[in-house]
Amino acid sequence: MLNKLSDTIYYLSNQDDKERPTLGLVCGDQFSLIIDAGNSPQHAQDFLLEIEKRNVPPVKYVVITHAHWDHFLGMNEFNATVIVNNQTNEMIKEWQGFSYDDRSLQKYVTANQMSPICMKVLQTDMTNRERFKLKSPDVIFENTLTIDLGNKLCILERIKSTHTDDATIIYIPDEKVVFLGDCAYGTTTNSLFHYKQSLLSPMIKDIQKYDAEMFLLGHESICDLNEMNVYWEELTAANQAVNSTSLEQAMKSFKEENNREPNDNERFFIKAFVNDRNIQSD
Repeated sequence: MLNKLSDTIYYLSNQDDKERPTLGLVCGDQFSLIIDAGNSPQHAQDFLLEIEKRNVPPVKYVVITHAHWDHFLGMNEFNATVIVNNQTNEMIKEWQGFSYDDRSLQKYVTANQMSPICMKVLQTDMTNRERFKLKSPDVIFENTLTIDLGNKLCILERIKSTHTDDATIIYIPDEKVVFLGDCAYGTTTNSLFHYKQSLLSPMIKDIQKYDAEMFLLGHESICDLNEMNVYWEELTAANQAVNSTSLEQAMKSFKEENNREPNDNERFFIKAFVNDRNIQSD
């Protein structure tokens, strides 16, 4: 079901059991814009069916927030202009060269080019896989791009991110809403989950310069300003406690700096920042 955030903004909630992220819809007087294309053709089709139930202007644009498979593998289903930043475009090229039959998918999983969950989703939600070829994006921008949907501006910006090197966020000024994709999350390298410590403060700065009151994230759906600020505060406090590869020292530093024990979220973040130190020291 399509959730209504305002008269002009809707979203399809994430489904963790199907590895489906949040998808967004922004409507202007003339056109509509979709945020992320889904993890498969079936995900995209399900989204389009929900959009058809609403009396909204025709979809003219699809913006991909970053080049992780669950956000773009449905893009062939949209009769619209697909927009990506230049880094996302380069990363998608590998997937354009892929074949999607069972034998090829297994080969990519064995070579760590594709996750087993991705293969499973595609085998379930991509028909005619033997003939499937991922299309190329239509518009490639470098840093920022502003789109007018008809009395409705959408500001696209590539920002620094603790999750990926190619993050794009979408800000709708008159609604004070920003779609973050997965940019505020951590990532996994060599089986270690971590937040990129050097990019945390620049990322928060890039996001907080926008006057936003509601935030849509790829795998939590929606947060208000207070919830987002708590998230930033916990991440920042955890980050400041980590100055080495020692988890024990980081926990001790946190307690000394904050005069309390870290909560569960902060413990998780501290471990992730220590993991990042270990990755950077390898």
